[in-house]
Amino acid sequence: MRNILGVSGSSRPGNYTSHALGVAVDELRALGETVSVIDARDLSLSFPGQPETADAARLREAVSQASAVVIASPEYHGGIAAHTKLIIENLGFPSALAGKPVALLGVASGRIGAIKSLEQTKGIMGHVGAVVVPGAVSIAGVQQAFDGNGQCLDEGTGRSLRKLAESLHGFLNDYVCPKFELERMVRQEGEPWSTNL
Repeated sequence: MRNILGVSGSSRPGNYTSHALGVAVDELRALGETVSVIDARDLSLSFPGQPETADAARLREAVSQASAVVIASPEYHGGIAAHTKLIIENLGFPSALAGKPVALLGVASGRIGAIKSLEQTKGIMGHVGAVVVPGAVSIAGVQQAFDGNGQCLDEGTGRSLRKLAESLHGFLNDYVCPKFELERMVRQEGEPWSTNL
């Protein structure tokens, strides 16, 4: 059974990052996926070189057990949020994200959205060996897209977030599941093509 992990990388109370992630999570569940969420507001993490916290071990285990991960981050000062980066830094070396399908979501209050932070995050994901799912989503003007209760007010924003969920769902069905099914067949049946050599 597949389990997708959503990670909200903002520690701000009532943050819009979690609101946006919630729309994608709801759509993934509607598509039949099992989804759990880890929120930066609930984590106590240390900086690299400092003693590991219990939350770091719990976070790393959750990522290791997930079939795929959705990482949502606000853009601060033209880059990835510090708390999102700290979450990634607490995933060990080699990273628990290595080989894992990862969908990316960025939010920003400005008109150009989270383009810069998403580019940074893609680079980090490539460095740690994650498989970035095509179709990362940048939400601009996020403060106008949601109300205080987390309800999405903007049709285009909602559509983009649902599309992110659909892209991840499709990626798992079209690429990841066939790979594991083929590996299972090879393990069970050996290598039938080698008998013809």
